[in-house]
Amino acid sequence: MTARRTSCCAFLFAIFSLRIVVSADESEFRTATIDLGIVVSDLDKSMKFYTEAIGFSSTGEFTAAKDVTRDSGLSAGEEIVIKKLSLGKGNGATTIKLMQSAIDKSKMSDQTYITSSLGFSYLTIHVNSTKAALERLKKAGVKVLAKGPALIPGTKVALTVVKDPDGNFVELVGPADHQ
Repeated sequence: MTARRTSCCAFLFAIFSLRIVVSADESEFRTATIDLGIVVSDLDKSMKFYTEAIGFSSTGEFTAAKDVTRDSGLSAGEEIVIKKLSLGKGNGATTIKLMQSAIDKSKMSDQTYITSSLGFSYLTIHVNSTKAALERLKKAGVKVLAKGPALIPGTKVALTVVKDPDGNFVELVGPADHQ
């Protein structure tokens, strides 16, 4: 496929995708954000990582009853305590839900690189200050991967990558103010 044809296809896909998002916002969905559920091996460690190192706020918890998890197909029928964390406030806030299985021994996916496994591989969090994010990570004892933060070529934007306690990638994208 030629570069021109590829660009044209990408442009049409972008327009089509934008059209779907606009029409979906107008009628079908209550909010334009999604919540992401993360199964973790140690709920306390993960809560500490996402609140202290990344900056989420705890916004409550709820319990999914055994019959609900079984009947919906979420699990074989275990009660699951789910802790909610948000960035921001209100309906537009990003929310993650952390949960730990009491019955099943959950398996790790290959987290060597973001491309090592199929499926959801990382979270991207946009920060106002890379310097402040680095200070928060250091205070929480979280190490930045490789040589990060890495400057994105042709921009004044830095990419900082860390891993949560289960090895999941978390990208922090913000201004290159860390020098």
